[in-house]
Amino acid sequence: MAWRNLPNAITLGRIVLAAVVAPMLMTDHSGWRLGAFIVFLAAAFSDLWDGHLARSRNLVSDFGKLMDPLADKLLLGATFIPFYILNHYREPQTRFPWLGWTFPLWILIVIFGRELFITVFRGFAARRGVVLAAGKAGKLKAVFQNIFIGAAIFWYALQSAARERAWNGGTWHGWQWFHAAFTAVTLAIAVILTVYSLYIYLRDFSKLSTGRHAG
Repeated sequence: MAWRNLPNAITLGRIVLAAVVAPMLMTDHSGWRLGAFIVFLAAAFSDLWDGHLARSRNLVSDFGKLMDPLADKLLLGATFIPFYILNHYREPQTRFPWLGWTFPLWILIVIFGRELFITVFRGFAARRGVVLAAGKAGKLKAVFQNIFIGAAIFWYALQSAARERAWNGGTWHGWQWFHAAFTAVTLAIAVILTVYSLYIYLRDFSKLSTGRHAG
């Protein structure tokens, strides 16, 4: 059975972790949110591990090819959507770590619109005999998305802890400034790479398609 393949089992585990991280993040308690941070780290690093195992042990399967990107998208949804809900509806008093701004809807549209478009476009390209492999820009985009997500979850965990323990000193305010700036920069880079990686996919398709017809 496909799930007995170790990389596939890890991928299924990541899907379970994605389902767990969302309710933990939505709970305004430092312990639960710190748990969400740890769960997210486990899910993010498992993505690197299962891919390495599949390639090194020749365990690449059709099941893995289907479920691995699905697990990645579920993990995105289990974090970005709660960020938006918390910031706009559930917990607007917690300043989102973007230098005081609110978490805008257009970021969700860019992130998930790109994922949906690439999924559909890969199928279209495959029907035309063009295989679009994941490129460096797409992989780097995923790295910065994960760094941003981890930093944002940790931000919410610390904000809950600050309310519970009445943190209000200079060290805490200094850390908030650094943490907010770091999270904002990683988000900006992730969004830029999201758009850039989409451009690379379209460019590569054009080149491969033209070369195929010319040959």
